[in-house]
Amino acid sequence: MEPVKSVDDVRAGLAAHDYLADEGLTTAVFLALTLQRPLLLEGEAGVGKTELAKVLACWTGGELVRLQCYEGIDAAQAVYEWDYSRQLLHLRAAEAGGAPIVEDELYSERFLVRRPLLRAIAAQDGEPPVLLIDEVDRADDEFEAFLLEILADYSITVPELGTFHAARPPVVVVTSNRTRDVHDALKRRCLYYWIDHPDFERELAILRLRAPGVGEALARQVAGAVEALRDLELYKPPGVAETIDWAQAVAALGATRLDEETVGVTLGTVLKYREDQQRARAHGLDTLATAAAGHEA
Repeated sequence: MEPVKSVDDVRAGLAAHDYLADEGLTTAVFLALTLQRPLLLEGEAGVGKTELAKVLACWTGGELVRLQCYEGIDAAQAVYEWDYSRQLLHLRAAEAGGAPIVEDELYSERFLVRRPLLRAIAAQDGEPPVLLIDEVDRADDEFEAFLLEILADYSITVPELGTFHAARPPVVVVTSNRTRDVHDALKRRCLYYWIDHPDFERELAILRLRAPGVGEALARQVAGAVEALRDLELYKPPGVAETIDWAQAVAALGATRLDEETVGVTLGTVLKYREDQQRARAHGLDTLATAAAGHEA
């Protein structure tokens, strides 16, 4: 991939892979690539944080290396571990053949299992990988501190083998749904951007791009109805993926517009919690249909 020279290059590169970013996010990605700094993305689930990392990998040509964080994750799951079953087989084969057992052979690259962080740091060939550290807010404080140390100089030490340094730093995207606050030290290490739900016009543009089989009038109505749903203080407001699902579901039923009945029978494609559906029904499905009709061209 040729060096990125401007924010416009980033916008065009993302758009070529069907990701429509706003000006702020496009600028943040440009700076992360140019300054070789991790990019911390926060926002509600479904706004496109993880998708951005996937698109960056497609655009840059680097391997997508994903580390899914969860409570209790440790170095064995995130960095490396030894393949004990293969080591044991090697020992038994050596004993059966009467060969001497050399301990160094047991702790060689042959038996090293590279987990996401080591895979991203130790990559040598091709474009730098895109390291996606997903939902870092689900990990505990100790792991976050360990992660900060690795991102400081992009190196990992395996005591038995030595230190692995990144020949070229990976493109690092860290995401958080903000179930807890990420520590200031990690935020200082990263560039930061909060991804909000798209406004009506950008969501409509996304629908045109990602759901081309949906008619213009219906796409406008769905985008308008989703905008109204997000104003209801739901437990889980619909993300872009739900908007696309809803538009495609309504179109699959042969409907060309959103009315009260259509909203009612397809509500489960856009709201995935019973309490949110109850709130929407209490608000009035006819009101949602009216909001949708208000965005007709």
